[in-house]
Amino acid sequence: MLQKYDPRNEHIKVYVNGEIVHRNEAKVSVFDSVVQGGDAVWEGLRLYKQGVLHLSAHLNRLRESAHAMAFTQIPTNEEVRSAIKQTLDANGMTDETHLRLTLTRGEKVTSGMDPRLNQKGTCLIVLAEWKPLVYDNESGIKVITSAIRRNGPQFVDSKIHHNNLINNILAKIQANHAGADAAIMLDDRGFVSELNDTNVFIIKDHILYTPFADACLPGISRGMVMDVAVKNSFSMHEKNLSLVDFYNADFAFATGTMGQLTPIVEADGRQIGNQEGRDYFSRVVKAYEAVIPYACEKL
Repeated sequence: MLQKYDPRNEHIKVYVNGEIVHRNEAKVSVFDSVVQGGDAVWEGLRLYKQGVLHLSAHLNRLRESAHAMAFTQIPTNEEVRSAIKQTLDANGMTDETHLRLTLTRGEKVTSGMDPRLNQKGTCLIVLAEWKPLVYDNESGIKVITSAIRRNGPQFVDSKIHHNNLINNILAKIQANHAGADAAIMLDDRGFVSELNDTNVFIIKDHILYTPFADACLPGISRGMVMDVAVKNSFSMHEKNLSLVDFYNADFAFATGTMGQLTPIVEADGRQIGNQEGRDYFSRVVKAYEAVIPYACEKL
């Protein structure tokens, strides 16, 4: 499931701290905090014909993450919206576009860890690419369990959507070497947290379950599925899920901006799911997709 280069992106324009430039000219300083220590926060958004899905929720999370990291001079939601619109307009993008927002702590006056060295304000980057959904909703993905644990709030609270993704990258490397599409990351107690890049759900006896958002990001797509479940009278619970629960699920799926709802068909060599579970999943997908046009926001 490796993403492929799209030639339409060869000459895209990128927003970098107030300027729209060709991708080849898009640069940040070697003194920027994102270079010095992965000191930045980010959001991934998707553009549909109707607008950007859950735009306000993403922008609020970006600001809250930056505030939790004690950033100064955080741009307002209106300023970020304007930067997104400028970027999309410059590229003529109106649909099937993935947006990556990055807000760094900014450039330092000299190399060092101390945030007091950041005296030039934050740096906002808006990268928009033509990109289809990453995963195939029909064939699904195969996963393995990673030895790398997901950070809990006693280490780094997962509610901070930060750029220091080494844990997730190491888990993905394990998945790559195992010939799998993604890796299950467990929490410090051994319960399923999430995949290295998406949240997870299982279906068992016509009930939807998802892990507590303690050691996983409380994803916006995850929240959308939970809301859809409530509004459509699907039984829905947050619960500590073990690998055994996962292996024996009637169905399992991942949720995320880049893949929407993606079936998980195999975990650690065990086939997951049955036809009854898939039928139930199809009902969830139908309800989820029906909401997308109404959850999109125009810029």
